[in-house]
Amino acid sequence: MADVKPQGNPAVVGLAGFGLTTMMLQFHNLGWMGTGTIFCTAMFVGGLMQFIAGFQEFKCGNNFGYSAFCTYGGFWMALGLIWALADLVPAEWKHLSITGNDIGFFLVAFTLYTVIMWIGSMRVHMAMFLTFTTLIIGFIGLDLVFLAGMKNILKITAIDLIVCASLAWYMMAAAIFAQVFGRAVLPVGKPLVN
Repeated sequence: MADVKPQGNPAVVGLAGFGLTTMMLQFHNLGWMGTGTIFCTAMFVGGLMQFIAGFQEFKCGNNFGYSAFCTYGGFWMALGLIWALADLVPAEWKHLSITGNDIGFFLVAFTLYTVIMWIGSMRVHMAMFLTFTTLIIGFIGLDLVFLAGMKNILKITAIDLIVCASLAWYMMAAAIFAQVFGRAVLPVGKPLVN
């Protein structure tokens, strides 16, 4: 039997893309930057990078990573297109117009998907569970901003999602450091549910 070469962990690419794009969108939500750069980041870093990671997770037989990276990659690409359509749709194409209410229900659908992944995260490890917990809180906050007009909670929602992005990077760093140093350097904790 031929020697099998070790392969990279696709999660490090997916978590990097998710964390970076989520972080940058929160910089926008805090009023620090516009959406132009985030649009490009959403399409390539949040979208394409996570798709690549997701398809590699498929090859590894990891349905959790496959679903998460491909679905959230699709989220970022769809959100980027929503921003483009919101500004570029000509009047005669009004059937493609987008309202804040539309964005709110788009976010609700991803909130519901995130609940499913949150339940699955309980069997992975504590860092994954905390990442999905902060992501659910963030989605619920955004749901309330867009559907209930509660713009006063946008800042706290952005801070929660910065924590979420940081947790994704923490997991990325834990995987990279474990390989580079040949041992676990950053603890990720035990699964919440055995």
